Amino acid sequence: MKKLIITIGRQFGSGGKAVADELGRKLGIPVYDNELITKAAQESGFSAELFVQSDEKKRFFSLTSLFSGGLGGDSDNIMSDKNLFNIQCSTIQNIAEQGPAIIVGRCSDYVLRDMECTLNVFLTSSKDVRVARIMEREGLTEEKAVELMERKDKGRKDYYNYYTFGDWGVASTYDLCLDSGILGIEGTAEFIIEYARRAGLL
Repeated sequence: MKKLIITIGRQFGSGGKAVADELGRKLGIPVYDNELITKAAQESGFSAELFVQSDEKKRFFSLTSLFSGGLGGDSDNIMSDKNLFNIQCSTIQNIAEQGPAIIVGRCSDYVLRDMECTLNVFLTSSKDVRVARIMEREGLTEEKAVELMERKDKGRKDYYNYYTFGDWGVASTYDLCLDSGILGIEGTAEFIIEYARRAGLL
């Protein structure tokens, strides 16, 4: 198998992690979601809690400045949000270089934009489907599920757009955009695999 890297952006409640896990099972390749935080912590020697606190939340620097500035950048604090994100970007690049892999979120499509054999996917679902999934998964009322969904989506959008200067969830940003509510988890994974085959990535 080629060193295929599948990146998955997703609306909250669209089943992104479930689709990633199904892809990993079908293709026999590792999936990195929260595992990426653990790996970044191991490689840096910092507590995983530091990465969790800054995970997919808007910060006050651009991704471009991270790559030009290095770990030290313009900050004197090695544990600043800027440097923690920089470490996470380096971890994503290391994972991709070793490949194949499936990486969920964390601007991974942008971080790996110059790498060959990448397939950038964005998953969505209708509001009703996502709310129902969140209610079941989190044990929340409909009202609380909607609040959580909107807060998470806003955080992901702000995070992605701020760091990449791109457009989170806009079709032109990705290779493939799918409605997992229509296709189902397994159907979405199968669609992505078939697309990868036709694109010569498998």
